[in-house]
Amino acid sequence: MADSPNCDLKSLSPLQLFERVTEQGEKVRALKAGKAPKDEIDAAVRMLLSLKLSYKTTTGQDYRAGLPPKDLLLINNGTTKEEEEDEDLVDPWNVQTSNAKGVDYDKLIVRFGSSKIDTDLINRIERATGQKPHHFLRRGIFFSHRDMDQILDAYENKKSFYLYTGRGPSSQAMHVGHLIPFMFTKWLQEVFDVPLVIQLTDDEKYLWKDMTVEKAYEYAKENAKDIIACGFDINKTFIFSDLDYLGASPGFYKNIVKVQKHVTFNQVKGIFGFTDSDCIGKISFPAIQAAPSFSSSFPQIFSGKENIQCLIPCAIDQDPYFRMTRDVAPRIGQPKPALLHSVFFPALQGAQTKMSASDPNSSIFLTDTPKQIKTKINKHAFSGGRDTIEEHRKYGGNCDVDVSFMYLTFFLEDDDRLEQLKQAYTSGELLTGELKKVLIETMQPLVAAHQERRKQVTDEVVKQFMTPRKLAFEF
Repeated sequence: MADSPNCDLKSLSPLQLFERVTEQGEKVRALKAGKAPKDEIDAAVRMLLSLKLSYKTTTGQDYRAGLPPKDLLLINNGTTKEEEEDEDLVDPWNVQTSNAKGVDYDKLIVRFGSSKIDTDLINRIERATGQKPHHFLRRGIFFSHRDMDQILDAYENKKSFYLYTGRGPSSQAMHVGHLIPFMFTKWLQEVFDVPLVIQLTDDEKYLWKDMTVEKAYEYAKENAKDIIACGFDINKTFIFSDLDYLGASPGFYKNIVKVQKHVTFNQVKGIFGFTDSDCIGKISFPAIQAAPSFSSSFPQIFSGKENIQCLIPCAIDQDPYFRMTRDVAPRIGQPKPALLHSVFFPALQGAQTKMSASDPNSSIFLTDTPKQIKTKINKHAFSGGRDTIEEHRKYGGNCDVDVSFMYLTFFLEDDDRLEQLKQAYTSGELLTGELKKVLIETMQPLVAAHQERRKQVTDEVVKQFMTPRKLAFEF
């Protein structure tokens, strides 16, 4: 018999409530699977809904399977406090941390079960390519991997691979943080001399956002111009919109169906936190993001050759999609994709806040003028400096939380110059305003140069990049 929905839930902590909802959900599934009487199932469902409502009332958060409450812990005297030892929340849609330094990536590696990119791996990449490692590798911006050693094994034995990355086109204007995976992917394409596929998940944005299909596709084409402006080789790069390409590629759709058959509803709920109220499009979407990991999804590029391994550079919040993909791959006769994970790009207001396309002050956008860039950095970039000049001169600034220094870590390529700035700021010799001035002088020409390159990207050029075709590479 199901628990009474009138039981006293007020005395339960958020974590206890979370466990009760989880247990009740399992009970409902067991009753349905056992074909229990309808009134018993209905009573269990009512109890589940009551528990979920209590959970939301107590925590202010919707219940999500596999994701315990992040912020609150009820202590013995009945008050609440921040749970200091709690994990950061990282999934494909949310990044939350209370630490001004940002997410604890060492803990994330352990939690996700990936491997740290260490000095040995960086040195091996240098030996294999004959090129100095990208500063994103040298500075730990790309910090984690899955099976990169296998990619290097294959490359050293004259076996090729291909690159796959993507972009969810949620707005017309991209910001500088969106450039990070593309800048690194371009470097990988050049030093390894391999083809690249770039997925524009306009279907995902239509499913998750309040926008029309037509608007999502329009954003995809506009974002493609910014991606092309990064300098990708048109002869070795295929950019595709899901809304456009999916209906034109039987191989792509076949892989989607294979993945869908081997992932249960319970699995996607556990991995992604989907609920019974989510549309079925969301539940099936992970298979669409998985499919480009398999070369058979692109017969025109690979001349029908299958089992070519894929390397995916992406931010680590996308890893759940590819953990699922790697689990399914052997069961459908495909090689597991390898991954390179990047850290998150911080918002101007600090590494513990999230950038938003709807907040123009949360980042520097690729459409910003030099004046806008200067104003945003001076007004909104979170400072690691002291409250007064005297204190700053005496105690120095904190580069670990200073957003201007963080941005320079991404975009200032000169290692020696970056180290000089760090020493000067930490010692108090360099003031916050002076550090911001260096960032302004770094970002203004970078964004202006991107805007000039983008002007050269016509609709015809976009069409060429997005036309399914054989790329200039022999396997």
